[in-house]
Amino acid sequence: MGGQRTVGIGMDYSQSSKAALRWTVDNVLDHGDTLVLIHVQSPKADVPQKKLWENTGSPLVPLDEFREVNISKQYRLSPDPEVLDILDTVSRAKNVKVVLKVYWGDPREKLCDAVDDLKLGSLVVGSRGLSMLKRVLLGSVSNYVVTNAACPVTVVKAAPSSKP
Repeated sequence: MGGQRTVGIGMDYSQSSKAALRWTVDNVLDHGDTLVLIHVQSPKADVPQKKLWENTGSPLVPLDEFREVNISKQYRLSPDPEVLDILDTVSRAKNVKVVLKVYWGDPREKLCDAVDDLKLGSLVVGSRGLSMLKRVLLGSVSNYVVTNAACPVTVVKAAPSSKP
């Protein structure tokens, strides 16, 4: 039944979003599926591409193009080598199509918009593990998305850091 699913990952290169990516590769993706990395940038970002795509998000950027320095610079993204390695591996090993989409705005709203725009079958996001007080003050992206997205959402916690 592979090849018929489109899975989204909220990606900001934090440890929790990397954990979400690793979990998705190990537990969700099957041969021929499509994986969409969803980047949400600040609405204040001054990126030339934003003027063209602010309302709809960027066009889908294939993994090969995402690796190119000029594409990353256009969107002011800094691809993480670890993430690129994971994406390359799953692309080859499971024949997964990997694409990137950039949105500008509130991550909570834009991740939910992405579910509809991209017709995602599921969405995986990382959890930063905020304390109750910080969640109340800052809001929880993962909590909002779980409550409002029109598809199943999985929240993955990063492993606790062993650093002091």
